[in-house]
Amino acid sequence: MNNWPKKLQEIVSDIDKKIEPQLAKIEQNILYNQNKVLQAFKDKAVAESDLIGSTGYGSDDSGRDKLDRIYAQIFHTEDALVRSQFVSGTHTLATAMAGNLLPGDELTYLTGMPYDTLQQVIGIAGNGRGSLKAYGVKFSHVDLLPDGSVDFASARKLLADHQPKMVVIQRSRGYNTRPSFTVSKIKPMIAMIREVSPKSIIFVDNCYGEFSEKHEPTEYGADLMAGSLIKNAGGGLAKIGGYVVGKHELIENTAVRLTAGGIGREEGASLNNNLDYFEGLFISPSVTGNAIKGAIYASALLEKMGLEVSPKWNEDRTDLIQTVIFHNKDKMIRFAKALQENSPINSFVDPIPSNDTGYEDQVIMADGSFVEGASIEFSGDGPIRPPYALYMQGGLTYAHVKIAITNAVNELFFQSK
Repeated sequence: MNNWPKKLQEIVSDIDKKIEPQLAKIEQNILYNQNKVLQAFKDKAVAESDLIGSTGYGSDDSGRDKLDRIYAQIFHTEDALVRSQFVSGTHTLATAMAGNLLPGDELTYLTGMPYDTLQQVIGIAGNGRGSLKAYGVKFSHVDLLPDGSVDFASARKLLADHQPKMVVIQRSRGYNTRPSFTVSKIKPMIAMIREVSPKSIIFVDNCYGEFSEKHEPTEYGADLMAGSLIKNAGGGLAKIGGYVVGKHELIENTAVRLTAGGIGREEGASLNNNLDYFEGLFISPSVTGNAIKGAIYASALLEKMGLEVSPKWNEDRTDLIQTVIFHNKDKMIRFAKALQENSPINSFVDPIPSNDTGYEDQVIMADGSFVEGASIEFSGDGPIRPPYALYMQGGLTYAHVKIAITNAVNELFFQSK
């Protein structure tokens, strides 16, 4: 861009050349996943009438029910539940857990402690009201090794001794500096759980992960998987909602918990959401790919500027998240403000650390998105606690992420001098 200093323009040019092979790999992922989605649309004979939606009870909503079948095909599962009545990714996960756990059952996290909002759902943080713990569900977890990998030895012992009803694998890092788990790393986790505790429900928290790779955890034996529609799968068009995919019985249990016994999945009006859900899903492979391209560029540029980043620009990607670690509270806040200034919505707003629902620490959020909190749109947020890491995610277009990140670098590293 002409308004960038010459030195910065030279750096950007070098970065472009360096990351070109990585971006080409993402293009291949986009092509593969787009074909998978298109085939599902064709196989299920999506019609214009499916986009209309329903009101009231939502009985006989052919589009809503067809979307369930499309998700099941894409994710290679027996069944799926895609509903606007899920208010967030956390609610979607909580509903699937509560629908398949009874008092006395045990929930085990294989991938360390869950992120902040799930800790309150489980009852290990917050006031406990409405938590799984309050209803008699026990909790255990396996600490990760120092390098952020799963401790298979400790996991085998815990699973063998406890035989938990449900074992959760959290694919993305959440508010944690450990690496996100690629599908190739999740595959042996699933195999180990199946061997040591064969009756456990294997549940994958897939938030931020959809279409970031060619294959999904459900293709390798996960029984249940959930995510948010204002992340990858909604393609930036969905304004609310979540999905759960997996075995038929587990999906039915989730549906009953979402609504009520005797109602299950048969009711729940889609209103005017069907068009957004179908079209958002259709473009999701491309939008997700663009966001990942932006993360690769951000990683390369910020590392060049001397910041600590994870993952590195040339590492395999399995989600949208790009972490930048400042080890300094003020620098973290300044960077978040620079990102907000380069948002299409509310660029004039000055983000400040504040308390947010479900989080124990104050959180700063740079989130100038068209849909509030939509993580498929470019944003950056993080808890105000050491090591003062900001978690950037999303980007509807690669061009926007590139411009926003470069403008932020220009302001912090060039204009401030």
